Amino acid sequence: MATQESSSRRKKFLLIINCIILAIGNCGGPLITRLYFLKGGERIWLSSWLETVGWPIVLIPLSFSYFNRRREFQGKILSDNNNDNNNNNTKLILMTPTIFVASIGIGVLTGFDNYLYAYGVAKLPVSTSALLIASQLAFTAGFAFLLVKQKFTSYSINSIFLLTLGAVVLALHANGDRPNGESKKEYVLGFIMTLGAAALYGLILPLFELLYKKAKQGITYTLVMEIQAVYCLFSTVVCTIGMIINKDFQAMSREAKSFELGEARYYVVIIWSAILWQCFFLGAIGVIYYSSSLVSAILITVLLPVTEILGVVFYGEKFTPEKGVSLVLSIWGFISYLYGDIKSSKKKKENQSQEQEMIDKITCTP
Repeated sequence: MATQESSSRRKKFLLIINCIILAIGNCGGPLITRLYFLKGGERIWLSSWLETVGWPIVLIPLSFSYFNRRREFQGKILSDNNNDNNNNNTKLILMTPTIFVASIGIGVLTGFDNYLYAYGVAKLPVSTSALLIASQLAFTAGFAFLLVKQKFTSYSINSIFLLTLGAVVLALHANGDRPNGESKKEYVLGFIMTLGAAALYGLILPLFELLYKKAKQGITYTLVMEIQAVYCLFSTVVCTIGMIINKDFQAMSREAKSFELGEARYYVVIIWSAILWQCFFLGAIGVIYYSSSLVSAILITVLLPVTEILGVVFYGEKFTPEKGVSLVLSIWGFISYLYGDIKSSKKKKENQSQEQEMIDKITCTP
């Protein structure tokens, strides 16, 4: 029981760490992407590419994980007095070919999702694109029910309803958010593209959970990072092809010279964009691993009003009454889910305690 309790605490701690990483990426990513477009950036495929091109960052923790496994393997050899074993038995890569192929498929979908999202951010204010992305929660809930048989409680249903309602309330003021100099056609297309991104990402999150459940091997956080490296790599490949066709690589130097913040800061924005978006993807799949795709979607949604407030602070966007109502509804929805999760965990512990008592009584019966 003590070991089980210790494992549960460790899992919750790592879940909190991944939630923090996700929060940093979820709030910072859209803001720095919008900054790129506000200050003169125009390349949508480049912006899409930046969302996953930072995937080599994951190789750093993966290297530490490999050397740690290797050291543990060597220690085991010494303890077993089996010095003839070959230390190269430590696997460099844990994923199977099936998981590798599935990760490629998810990566291709993510590449197109990145483009849809980047197009929306280019045409819409941060607050408006954030409210549309909130609709991904409904898509995630639907796909999670179909693909992984996600169980719903009254608290999770209430949370989904409140968070979705918050997005609807925000949508009521959307027409007044059209940036100066942008045509109605571009604005509407930005709306459609962002909704498409929300729907596609609503499918991608449960696909990760399905991959974890269907994998015919033990799922460790090291394997989760390997999956991220592969799918982000192939997402980057998709966006790289788009950049080559659109001649974005040749345009970068010209764009840097005309960037409002200066040429040096143009590249600073580019680098930080890649880092922050990698935090988002790493945090998202980490939350799915330690909890579920629905929890990941709920956390992403509840952070959207925070992104809106930051958009108001940094870019001078209007904080309308609708945004205030949405913020309250989002916090309410998050508290509802959190309360339900705590209640469910408490009930589960009580059931386990009762089962243990029954086992003890049976064992002690002469």
